[in-house]
Order: sequence, then structure tokens, then C-alpha cells
Amino acid sequence: MTLRTLLAIAVGISAAGAALASDYIIVQSTTSTANSGLYEEILPRFRAQSGTEVRVVAVGTGQALKNAANCDGDVLLVHARAAEQEFVTSGFGTARFDVMYNDFVLVGPSGDPAGVSQTQSAADALDRIAERQAVFVSRGDDSGTHKVETGLWRTAPDAQSSRWYRELGAGMGATLNAAVAMGAYTLTDRATWLSFGNRGAHQVLLEGDPALFNQYGVIAVSPEHCPRVKADAAQGFVDWLIGPDGQSAIAAFQINGTQLFVPNAK
Repeated sequence: MTLRTLLAIAVGISAAGAALASDYIIVQSTTSTANSGLYEEILPRFRAQSGTEVRVVAVGTGQALKNAANCDGDVLLVHARAAEQEFVTSGFGTARFDVMYNDFVLVGPSGDPAGVSQTQSAADALDRIAERQAVFVSRGDDSGTHKVETGLWRTAPDAQSSRWYRELGAGMGATLNAAVAMGAYTLTDRATWLSFGNRGAHQVLLEGDPALFNQYGVIAVSPEHCPRVKADAAQGFVDWLIGPDGQSAIAAFQINGTQLFVPNAK
């Protein structure tokens, strides 16, 4: 084999590797969508249609927003509308679109020492927990769930001095494990709860409050802010997700016959 042939093969391999390296995008995502198993269900469908692999970085919403603003991703998929809109207004994203929704639920031990199940609203339930100083576990991580939880307290508990209020700085799965181990209350998105296997004697004690509505949005990272972003592939994923194929894939995702997310792209 001649030197020219070897060089040609080497160049071909290098070009193929570069092509493969470009055929993926990074999605900075909230943990709830990843923990639920949604991505395992829908991303293979997108790759089969587009040829683009989607690699998911699952962190709390606050961290996902920071990562995307730092150009460490091509797409943002989280659940904190005000922060998402600010992300776009600040020039970090091109446009925000509704994708799907579910809801948050308040879970706790079946004995319900604070009487949460006797209340009609999440704010009332948290008032009871505070009055009786029943243990409450908070994610404490600036995630979308944490933002909703802190917004529901009428009198914000002091994590530094309240023995009953425990901030973990952890994801939803770890927070649920801690709540079960401590016999504590916590707020979780329904999808993570339905896919959570270590429930013990814990159960949903409050649901249905309109304040617990949980909307997810998707944003392509702006190529003007991040020149190296894979803009075309990112927009292709956004378009697929909010289009009929992506919305159908989301609607079809179930656990034990229960639909976890309701698509609502406009």
C-alpha cells in the first residue's frame, strides 16, 4: 500500500469522524423529563427521522439556564416560564415555545401528621406543615420545582434555623429518597413521582390546585450569542418537538397506562 493511499485513508477516517461528531446536539434539560424516561421514548424517533443524535444534560432548571447561557448546549428544555422568557429577552435564546405540561403534587407519609390531605390548596398545606413543624424536604437547588415550592410558602421557612425544613441542594430523585427515609413531605412533579420506585408508605396527599400547573418550554440557543451553536440542527429538534410527530410521541409516552405529559405546543 502506497504512502498516498495511506494518507487518503487517514483523511477519509478523519472526515468521517468529524461528520459523526457534528451529527449531534446537546440539550440542557430539567431533571424531571430525564427521570421520567421521556427521552428514552422520544429521542430515538427523532434520530430515525433526522439522523441527528440528541445528548441530554439533565440538571436543575436554574443550572440548565446557566449552562445554556454559557454556550454549553444547543437547546434548552426546562420548566420555569419567567426565567425562560428572560433567557430569550437577554439574547441567549431565539424564541420560547410551549411543549407540554403536567402538574406538581405534594407527597408525604400515609399517616399525614400535618393533615395536608384535609386542605384545599398547596399554600394551605404548606401552612399546616409549618405550623406543626412536620419535616419537609426541599430540593434547594434553584430548579423549576424549587422555584415553584418557594413561591407557594406564605411565610418562607428559614433553612438555617428550622429543624423541620431540610434543603438538600439535590435532584428530584435524591429528594424523594430523602423524604421517604425521613418520613417527610416534599413537592414533586407528577412524572417523576409516577416513575419513582422507592415510594415506601408515601403517597400523593394534595393535587389539583391550579397553582401546581407545570408547563415545559423549549428554546434554541441563539447563534448570535453562541456562534458555535449548531443552529440548524437545534432548530430542527425544536420544530420536531413542537410539530405533529414530536407532540404525538410525547402523548404516547405512558407508565403503567398513565400518560405523564400532555403536549400543548401552539
